[in-house]
Amino acid sequence: MRDITTDTITEAAQQSWAQAEDPRLRHVLQRLVHHLHAFVRDVEPSHAEWLAAAEFLWRCGRICDEKRNEFALLSDVLGVTSLVDLMNAAPGATIGSVLGPFYSDDSPTVPLGADLSKDNEGDVVLLTGIVRDIEGRPISGAIIDMWQTNAAGTYATQDPAQPDENLRCKQVCNADGRYAFTTVAPGPYTIPLDGPVGALVERTGRSPWRPAHFHFIVRADGHRSLVTELFFPDDPHVDSDAVFGVREPLVRAPRPVVQGEPLRVPLQRPPGRRLDFDFTLVPVTG
Repeated sequence: MRDITTDTITEAAQQSWAQAEDPRLRHVLQRLVHHLHAFVRDVEPSHAEWLAAAEFLWRCGRICDEKRNEFALLSDVLGVTSLVDLMNAAPGATIGSVLGPFYSDDSPTVPLGADLSKDNEGDVVLLTGIVRDIEGRPISGAIIDMWQTNAAGTYATQDPAQPDENLRCKQVCNADGRYAFTTVAPGPYTIPLDGPVGALVERTGRSPWRPAHFHFIVRADGHRSLVTELFFPDDPHVDSDAVFGVREPLVRAPRPVVQGEPLRVPLQRPPGRRLDFDFTLVPVTG
């Protein structure tokens, strides 16, 4: 490797990974070198620009902790997270969307018909539907894992003023595959702006806003887990989501509850509106 020039360095860097025993790792690293070098040749950065990029990544690492991953946020605003989601979509399943940085696996399990709204401000909404397989059959015992912001647009996991378990839950679907609970309508919010990714978004004039949404993870034995979100058509940010998470099939409008209509399950609190959404899971293969 004595004769390194602009003509030979890319091949040399690719070959430096040729001894990796894992063929997938070897392929990924060599293709990364190929595309990264192509990017550098395309934009022709100065030394100052290269140092600024290294400084940006260093600052991303410095702000990360057990509750925050700035690199995940960077992936989100570059559209990479959504691209990976879309490329790995399971045919026949409900379309997925981004996980986001505010998920916590320790949400409380609540019974069917539970009320999450409690003392939160905002309209009370019934979230309900059925988890089905690709043949349309209900999946008894499927688990719904939901988390959301309050009306002000903050999550319990980021807001010390909220109880830790506020507006998030797990629920086991009944024999009909149904889930049902009342909550409040969430609010929109900006991505975190106090770090290097937020500063970059603001400097370029991009919208930092995410439209209001409910997050879901849906799980069932023998089926691929689904990570997705539900959005609202009247949200002012639904067509400019900062992390490209909106999918047309996931945009749904809650409707008013008609007096006397069957609600399917007993509810702890009467809702003013309801949002019905069925999830479809595909079987695990291989």
